[in-house]
Amino acid sequence: MSPPSVADRAAFIAAHTTVFPVPNAPELRLHLAGEATALWQKTEEELGEIGLPPPFWAFAWAGGQALARYILDNPGLVAGRRVLDFASGSGLVAVAAARAGAAKVEAADIDVFAVTAIGLNAALNGAVVAARDDDVLDLDEGWDVVLAGDICYERDLAARVIAWLTVLAGRGATVLIGDPGRSYLPRERLRAVASYDIAVTRELEDSEIKHTSVWRLADG
Repeated sequence: MSPPSVADRAAFIAAHTTVFPVPNAPELRLHLAGEATALWQKTEEELGEIGLPPPFWAFAWAGGQALARYILDNPGLVAGRRVLDFASGSGLVAVAAARAGAAKVEAADIDVFAVTAIGLNAALNGAVVAARDDDVLDLDEGWDVVLAGDICYERDLAARVIAWLTVLAGRGATVLIGDPGRSYLPRERLRAVASYDIAVTRELEDSEIKHTSVWRLADG
């Protein structure tokens, strides 16, 4: 099976999601899955032969919600600056940064469906976001601010991402991480700057409310 075109991806997203306000940032709206299990199954049935990852782009994860709220409430962190939203998923954090006045926002995700969802969600919110599907991990393109939500769920990946982000922080980038208590978050290297209680679905998390923090990464 050949990979779906941009038009086919957009049609799939439109058919299997609904536009909802984000619980912790209701001024923003996203194309979101109403039922996680149903979309997961539909993705496997229709797209599984292509080897695509699960539809992480269809959910407003707790870490992303916390980051979006923090950026919207503290626009000076990104205003006039070049921002990268790493492992962007739905594009929620990127959209928040654009709405908060960032000079340029890039949203990176290696899932091409996420890249399409980012474009749809940016347009839905009147935000200008440049979505990219290349692997930016270990790159440094001079971003002033790097934002990352829910990245510490897997040991090896978390270690690699934190090492990369530490290098960026060391040369002066502001690095913020949104996390609801994932297992591999290196708290000893982080400083909490905000905390929120985020409404989530029990289909994806172990509770309906996740206490979620925004952390600033030290430069070494």
